[in-house]
Amino acid sequence: MSAFQLTRTLAPDAAAADLRADVLHGLTRTPKELPPKWFYDARGSELFDEITRLPEYYPTRAEREILVARAPGIAAATGARTLVELGSGSSEKTRFLIDALLPGLTAYVPVDVSESALTGAAEALLADRPGLRVHALVADFTRGIELPDTPGPRLVAFLGGTIGNLLPQERRSFLASVRAMTAPGDAFLLGTDLVKDEATLVAAYDDEAGVTAEFNKNVLAVIDRELDADADPGDFEHVARWDPEREWIEMRLRARHALTVKIPALDLVVPFAAGEEVRTEVSAKFRQEGVRAELADAGFELVRWWTDEEGRFALSLATAR
Repeated sequence: MSAFQLTRTLAPDAAAADLRADVLHGLTRTPKELPPKWFYDARGSELFDEITRLPEYYPTRAEREILVARAPGIAAATGARTLVELGSGSSEKTRFLIDALLPGLTAYVPVDVSESALTGAAEALLADRPGLRVHALVADFTRGIELPDTPGPRLVAFLGGTIGNLLPQERRSFLASVRAMTAPGDAFLLGTDLVKDEATLVAAYDDEAGVTAEFNKNVLAVIDRELDADADPGDFEHVARWDPEREWIEMRLRARHALTVKIPALDLVVPFAAGEEVRTEVSAKFRQEGVRAELADAGFELVRWWTDEEGRFALSLATAR
């Protein structure tokens, strides 16, 4: 058996078709919105990596702290022979889990829409772990996926607090899809950013150096390049605000003045009034009782709850019922 196998479940033009559909739907509705996944071209990924190193952006450091301390306990509690990671990206933090699960770990199944990210991560992992087997899936985990035939028990990991980017109904659908890919006794490891004071939350999404603002505006660069649009990032300002009722951060782009954006690939002209905003990301924050309830609704039982020392971020370990 080869140490690395890659399965493509997305059509080659799937990303282009999705972008067209999302832009057409999002910029013709009221209020306007765009999905956060379109931040992440090569430049957007570089900017996000820079964000994770900013002093204001605590989630990455807090989650890493938990993983370093708790990976051996996670391995002992799950006995997983297969590790599945949804939205795996560079698999950088996952190394702590993989190393804790070895030598009993038979397979690592990273799932991501980026084939290049999957290939690069696999090469880096296998260079130091010759006994590991990696079966990567080029897939969109929000649409439900079929996992390869690998031995159980399985541990499905969804790290980084990415679940907060899903709206409540989207979270319900996603968690149900995770339960559908697991068997009783399998485990689910979920990273969630926690509710905390507004100043800390807003600063994490509106850093003093302006990196998050550039990251937010990168969605316009993607639309310009891929759809031949003429959106000028200078015409928009970055906005990050805390919604205390919904307990989530919203990132928005606000038009500095009345303007129009032409998108020839869609035969579309989008007017913006002065001050009009387009929502580009929701990042929900969580409390333990809410996480427990959402997991239970999907058919999981919360069995472990760990936070970093400052109580900013949590990892939840749940078992499939």
